[in-house]
Amino acid sequence: MSERMVHIVDDDDAMRESLSFLLDVRGHAHRTYPQARSLLDREQDLEPGCIVTDVRMPGLSGLDLLRRIRTLELPHPVIVITGHADVSMAVEAMKAGAWDFLEKPFDDQVFIRLVEGALAAPAAAMAPAGGASVDTPEWLSRLSPRERDVLAGVAAGQSNKEIARDLEISARTVEVYRANLMSKAGVRTLSDLMRLALAAGY
Repeated sequence: MSERMVHIVDDDDAMRESLSFLLDVRGHAHRTYPQARSLLDREQDLEPGCIVTDVRMPGLSGLDLLRRIRTLELPHPVIVITGHADVSMAVEAMKAGAWDFLEKPFDDQVFIRLVEGALAAPAAAMAPAGGASVDTPEWLSRLSPRERDVLAGVAAGQSNKEIARDLEISARTVEVYRANLMSKAGVRTLSDLMRLALAAGY
């Protein structure tokens, strides 16, 4: 059994039970909370580990919880679960210091991989990516002007359709550019691409 705790915050009973089952199978200790306030009430006694929270909840949202956790300077990395239409919220969460985000519906193994990565993450990895000062990475210098435009749209949380409208190209063309971006950056997920974009100052 892992000594570090996975704290799951979600107002959906079925989701909490599903995630609990997955963590049980992998032998990870965990606690569940039906709302953000329930977790915050335990801030003084919150076991070390990571926090997984849905972004859309009544009362305090997942973003509200994330900001509160950062204000309290809790060391827990936070994984934010978002819906398909919540790309802008995912970007906002990353800028607010989320360790990563997971878009529903998601594969069980992807969830476990993210959780195990968060449990192993050093404290330095939890700072908001946007605050990092880094040299221009090699992959960024290889982007075409249009790829940079698309990357800026991705970092701003725009959908493919929104980027296409702003750049006056087709959504399909944006998909191609985004695939090229991910290939050049050496990443497989949108969250990894966003993390790199924010670290690069986008």
